[in-house]
Amino acid sequence: MILTSEAPLGRVARVVTDAPLVLGQRLFGLRGRKDVLDSGYLYYALQTHRVQADLIGRATGTTVVGIRQSALRQLEVPAPAYPQQVAIAEVLGALDDKIEANRKLAATADELSRWRFKAMQANSSSTALPLSETARFVNGRAFTKGASGTGRVVVRIAEFNSGLSGSTVRNDIEVADEHVARPGDLLFAWSGSLTLARWFRDEAIVNQHIFKVIPNEGYPLWLVNHLIRDKLTEYRAIAADKATTMGHIQRRHLDEPVLVPPVSAIRAEDQTLDGLWRRALLAEIESESLAHLRDTLLPRLMSGELRVEAAREMASA
Repeated sequence: MILTSEAPLGRVARVVTDAPLVLGQRLFGLRGRKDVLDSGYLYYALQTHRVQADLIGRATGTTVVGIRQSALRQLEVPAPAYPQQVAIAEVLGALDDKIEANRKLAATADELSRWRFKAMQANSSSTALPLSETARFVNGRAFTKGASGTGRVVVRIAEFNSGLSGSTVRNDIEVADEHVARPGDLLFAWSGSLTLARWFRDEAIVNQHIFKVIPNEGYPLWLVNHLIRDKLTEYRAIAADKATTMGHIQRRHLDEPVLVPPVSAIRAEDQTLDGLWRRALLAEIESESLAHLRDTLLPRLMSGELRVEAAREMASA
């Protein structure tokens, strides 16, 4: 496996190939020792709060904080008997395998939907219309100011791109429905990353720099999603040309034309493409639940609080 030694410190990744690898700077290659420390177990142990805290505590530096190899060798990893290590890694690995299978399922559903949409769009009766005619683009607001620290997640670009973390802001204020993101809603970060994605986490509040995309009548959500995707490359190029810290597009760019398939084709494909959208959403929701279960089981298994047999039953439920 690979461990980052700085910026960001302590990230862990598995190596899934037997081919020789050449590691660059700021990376450590780690491998467990047979009958002493299982590599799969080590992968998960390195992600626990306890080991991460020890790792950070041994780091040095001011401008760039990192850990040296000599300090890494002193890192303390809780290690039960070797067979127990293997069993723990198998339970957590089974959850990660399910998550990966769901990721592939969602990607396949979205790819198939994209293919069918492009076939529809090739119809000679397709019409060029302003993107803004197909949906409302509701900009979030500065809901992080004075946040209470409890309640719903406030979706910023950080959460949009990387998921929830310790720095995620929560707020228990009431906001208009158009500023609420629910599973299945389409969100569009119009600055920075210019990312378009289906929201699959719990109900949240949409912060500034992110549009909640609300389809207009006659334009299904899956259709609007594909129409925006048609413009993403162009939008990102516009943002890259901005002489600012964070590139972005402007409202006027939403008025530019997109090629919309004929109504008859949209109606004919609606049930199928809506089904693909929902199937991908269900896979993402399940993966989120599985990841939460994995992260909950991890410290309890490492500490011995939870037996592997019980965890195995929970993982297979």
